[in-house]
Amino acid sequence: MEHVPAAAWITEAATAAEKQGPGNLLRVVLVVMVLGCVLVGWLLLRGYRRDDD
Repeated sequence: MEHVPAAAWITEAATAAEKQGPGNLLRVVLVVMVLGCVLVGWLLLRGYRRDDD
């Protein structure tokens, strides 16, 4: 097992973080999609509610 200096490890971690890709965009898309599904479900269920007066 070879010794890796801390500075080299931090540099490697920083370059890996830059190459992550569309992580934040994918999270936003998934959150908006889930919230949209909940909203559509609520609107549909609200429309089928009976008002028995």
